[in-house]
Amino acid sequence: MPDHKIRGEHRYQQQVTSPDQHEERPGRSLVTTDHDVIRQWAEERDATPSTVPGSEYEGRPGRLLLDFPGYRGENLEHISWDDWFRTFDERELNFLYQEHRKDGTQSNFFRLENPGRDDT
Repeated sequence: MPDHKIRGEHRYQQQVTSPDQHEERPGRSLVTTDHDVIRQWAEERDATPSTVPGSEYEGRPGRLLLDFPGYRGENLEHISWDDWFRTFDERELNFLYQEHRKDGTQSNFFRLENPGRDDT
C-alpha cells in the first residue's frame, strides 16, 4: 500500500489524512494524497474518475480529471479508480480541494498539484 504523505511544502492548506477529517471552516483549502479521502469526496459529488482521450503517456492515463454530472465540458473517458490512483501516485501528485464554499454550499473545486514541478 502506498505511503499517503503530503508531498512538498503546504503552508496554506489544511492537510487531511483520513476520511474522518473535515475542514476547519467552510471555504478552507484542503490537501491530501489519501485515496479513501479523494474517492469519498468524489463519490459525494457523483464524480467519476476520468481522463482526456488521446492524452495517454507511456500506456497510462494522461490528464487526470473528475467528471461531475452536468459539467462535462470536454469529451472525457471514464477510467477505473485503480488506473486513476496508479497514475496519481506515479506522478507524486497532491489533491487540493474544498468541501464547502465560504457560504457553506458544497464545493466541487479541486486541483491536482505536482509539488516537484515549477510552473512559474
